[in-house]
Amino acid sequence: MANTYTQLYIHIVFVVKFRETVIHDSWEERLHKYIIAIVQNNKYKVLAINSAFDHVHLFIGLNPAQSIAALMRQVKHESSQFINTNKLTPTLFRWQEGYAAFCYSHSHIPNVIKYIETQKEHHKKLTFREEYIKLLKLFDVEYNEKYIFKNLE
Repeated sequence: MANTYTQLYIHIVFVVKFRETVIHDSWEERLHKYIIAIVQNNKYKVLAINSAFDHVHLFIGLNPAQSIAALMRQVKHESSQFINTNKLTPTLFRWQEGYAAFCYSHSHIPNVIKYIETQKEHHKKLTFREEYIKLLKLFDVEYNEKYIFKNLE
């Protein structure tokens, strides 16, 4: 798009179906690289990616020609196929429906990157659920407890 200039930074959080803790250290880097390739092929800039056992944090520079929803459908679909084709989990791998996306200004980039890079240390102090609700409240996002990512019951 000629003469279109944007500076939109989006932090996306998405979770494994039923919050199963199946993202393993032995293959998470492969997953990250695969997701990065999907995102870059869609002309987004990847600023940071990391995961912590049952969820992924992705920080991107937005491509205004495509919706976040379309990108996330593709990321989840193709990364699920990658995990299942390579038999990285003992059972069928699936992502939970939905995701959260938060917008940050340029001045916040270093802090968001640091936050994402330190996910495993962060989760020694705070559960994913606590983190997720904290982000929703910080950004004033209305939510229904019924739809917060839950464990398999």
